[in-house]
Amino acid sequence: MIALVTGATRGAGKGIALALADTGATVYVTGRTAQDGDSELPGSLATTVAEIGARGGVGIALACDHADDAQVEAAFAQVGREQGRLDVLVNNAFAIPEHITSRRPFWEKGLEQQTVLDVGLRSTYVASYFAAPLLVNGGRLVVNTSSFGGTCYMHGPAYGAVKAGVDKMAHDMAEDFRPHGVAAISLWMGFLRTERTEALFTSTDHRYAALTQHAESAQFPGRVIAALAAHPDRMSYSGQVHVAAELAAELGVADIDGRQPPSHRPALGSPPEYSPIVVH
Repeated sequence: MIALVTGATRGAGKGIALALADTGATVYVTGRTAQDGDSELPGSLATTVAEIGARGGVGIALACDHADDAQVEAAFAQVGREQGRLDVLVNNAFAIPEHITSRRPFWEKGLEQQTVLDVGLRSTYVASYFAAPLLVNGGRLVVNTSSFGGTCYMHGPAYGAVKAGVDKMAHDMAEDFRPHGVAAISLWMGFLRTERTEALFTSTDHRYAALTQHAESAQFPGRVIAALAAHPDRMSYSGQVHVAAELAAELGVADIDGRQPPSHRPALGSPPEYSPIVVH
């Protein structure tokens, strides 16, 4: 399997890449941090690639700023030259502006909150655009990583617009990919243990108490994606927004510690249901 995961230097992207590596896949990973020490946060493309190899996969780093369309085009052109196809695309690149989790109203957080509309929403469309010619050549699956913020208030209107947007994007892309046998879904991840969230596990902030209690590993959504990519009836899931915990239970996927994480649907709400009408 040939996969590409955007935004995979750390966090969910890295976890997804490692889970795909467990299947023996060749995994291309994109990100801006090439080497450890290039960022204040831990993690880099070099580290992710090394861990992919240690798990039995083949990792290939693609240094790429998803705010730059030319760099994105070059990344997929390299995949085309080296592989001639792409089986799985995971759109995970996301800008995380300062104060995104602040309780202040959006006009007091700073205009930089809208950077997520570029690297988050627009970048998902651009990556899918350049990936599509490789995917229709026998590909399997496109996954947009998302969250319950697609329908409930979460972190403000910019964040919500991104999540609602990538959800609808997956639904509409599924229509175009359907004749080629490529499934497209949006995946609502739960609260993940990542480099950025680790401090919250000792936080006294009541907003995170329930979420941290049932936190998922960063590899959990990748396990779900790997299972769906291998599923013989994956097209029946296409065009929909799925809760990772619910899809995992349906596909028989557990987290790395053997747990079956619960869905946050009762607390945070349900995925959207879209009209079946198609207007060309």
